[in-house]
Amino acid sequence: MKRTATFLLIAGLSAPAVAQQNPALATYTVGTTTLTLSAVANNLDTPWELLWGPDNFLWMTERGGRISRVNPNTGQVLPLLTVADVTETGESGLLGMALHPDFTASPFVYIVYNYTDGGLLKEKLVRYTYSATAGTLGSPLVLLGNIPAVTTHSGSRLLILPDRTLLMTTGDAQQQPEAQNPASLNGKILRLNLDGTVPTDNPTPGSLVYTLGHRNPQGLVRATSGRLYSSEHGPNNDDEVNLIEPGRNYGWPNVEGFCNLPAEQAFCTANNVRPPLVAYTPTIAVAGITAYNSPAIPQWANSLLMVSLKAGKLTNLQLNAAGDQVASQSDLWTGTYGRLRAICVSPQGKVYLTTSNRDGRATPGATDDRLLVLENRAFAPNSTRNASTRNAQSAALSVWPNPAAQTATVRLPAPASAPLTLHDALGRLTQTVPMTGRAEARLDLRRVAPGLYTIRTTLDGTPVQRKLMVE
Repeated sequence: MKRTATFLLIAGLSAPAVAQQNPALATYTVGTTTLTLSAVANNLDTPWELLWGPDNFLWMTERGGRISRVNPNTGQVLPLLTVADVTETGESGLLGMALHPDFTASPFVYIVYNYTDGGLLKEKLVRYTYSATAGTLGSPLVLLGNIPAVTTHSGSRLLILPDRTLLMTTGDAQQQPEAQNPASLNGKILRLNLDGTVPTDNPTPGSLVYTLGHRNPQGLVRATSGRLYSSEHGPNNDDEVNLIEPGRNYGWPNVEGFCNLPAEQAFCTANNVRPPLVAYTPTIAVAGITAYNSPAIPQWANSLLMVSLKAGKLTNLQLNAAGDQVASQSDLWTGTYGRLRAICVSPQGKVYLTTSNRDGRATPGATDDRLLVLENRAFAPNSTRNASTRNAQSAALSVWPNPAAQTATVRLPAPASAPLTLHDALGRLTQTVPMTGRAEARLDLRRVAPGLYTIRTTLDGTPVQRKLMVE
């Protein structure tokens, strides 16, 4: 406890106040789990991005240009900055955000937004530096700019990968052929180093393009398995959820949804097109997407959670063990709270989401826009019962040899319900081993640097882990 408190003081970050339970708006049942929905904060203006920060606060962007930290326990909104040159018109404005994974040492905040240059609407990626002492963002550094934009189809989500590269989605800016033009930055998922340079191992040398053929990606997430997923708006048909693979083509505008028409089939074969995992016709205006694998809601283990604008749904997409198919999907509600844009999950398994009823396409309620939380209030992650279960199952997870140099064998008392993952001392994922139907796996450590690592997986919906020393 003393070490944690000292860290927070040194970093200038404050722990949230003791949690309070807000009045329930509704309760829902998922299997045998009862979930309570309540409001954390009201009277927001078109929230766009929502992240769980390393300070245990929520970090939020609003389309008009404001960046804030939100205390998840009290709902207090602490503004950090209103970006002066944001142009909010139509669907444009301040969009996605990402926080540097090593936030204490590198307190960088990455944002993407629309701005006006010479009378033209454009898009850029900017890095800010956070001052915890002052509670401000400053020292803006443009990493990528001058991307053509219009008032619709701008994307844009940001995601930092464990290898410290950044993914950025862009829309086609209503210039449909540009999505297939490898020289254009529109209609793509881009991959950059955190200083804005081009990674040497991108699919095309010297190019920022990671994938192409996108119309308007609205969500981007990396699951614990290491797989990447994106949600994307279709035209009047075929909203998509995609499995993102480097160098792949996602078809737009030549393919809408699946490769199921003769012309589409020919294009898909010739252009390495990756068809979607699922598609929605009529469209629901898919938006934010996140991965869920917490014991707080065990029925949602190894799944994606997605919100939508037009349909106002919270949708659970259950993945298969390999994570390359959607095994089933279900909606927790539809349209009850209006348009939904952003979603994230806390380390305690609470689901935070925001309405988007002040975005010009709905009739806002008296308290819109709202930040909501969906939680299992009966779940106590540090309770004696849960701790004893984790300890018992972790004890049954064996690793030999330990310390290890070349390889290590991991044995479990039963087949795991999630992939086996290896994390370094900073929590970064270094290796993933599929565990479908298996209770034993071998870790290849020949390219793993010496040090202390953590092996993680899930048994019967409960996360388990064990330390491994690599020599």
